[in-house]
Amino acid sequence: MTTQLKPWAKGPFELILHAEIHYRRGEDYDRRLALISFDNSIEVSITAYLSLNPIQRGAREYSRQDVESWKRNFHSKLDFFESEIGRRGLTSRIGKDLMVWYHDHRNEQYHGGSRGVPEQETLNGIREAALWVFSVLFEITDVEPLLDEGYRQRNPGFYRQREGEKDRIIDDIHGLVELAGGRYYTSELLFAVDPDLYNEMGNELMESEVSTKAYGEEDKE
Repeated sequence: MTTQLKPWAKGPFELILHAEIHYRRGEDYDRRLALISFDNSIEVSITAYLSLNPIQRGAREYSRQDVESWKRNFHSKLDFFESEIGRRGLTSRIGKDLMVWYHDHRNEQYHGGSRGVPEQETLNGIREAALWVFSVLFEITDVEPLLDEGYRQRNPGFYRQREGEKDRIIDDIHGLVELAGGRYYTSELLFAVDPDLYNEMGNELMESEVSTKAYGEEDKE
């Protein structure tokens, strides 16, 4: 996943990935954390970039005085980014006014304000801004595949599906489980808690069943 990134880009990316995980989970708590983390990643990406040696950022040089001025606060960091996309001849995708609005919304969440759970439109916007800033500064053409791979690695069961044959053989042997006043199939609970163990147990039981049947056929002969 992050092996495709330069070492100095991995820190900012990890913060974006953390935000992405909460963004995809989508619960109220997760949406608040996603907003805060995407916003934080914008500052971290800009600060990390300005702290690099010029050889690590395409030989781009800035005066020490300018760098210190840009690092001063969130607004000055956005001033740098606006000037940077201008220097590179890029088209602005998200204006500074919107980024400041997202940042103010983030502050409401972080400091316990009264705005409540962030709206999906707000999350989509701050996510786009965070990925855009990161992709420009660290010259990553497409961040989405990196996020998909990172998410799969952190959530291995998310992209898997239960298999009917494994469900059958696990439940034939282990049956139903009582939990919190309810009754659940063992396969259902096992897959939810540990999909790797579900897969391993299912494979072993299926192999054992095949061996047993083969042995029974030999006895008949």
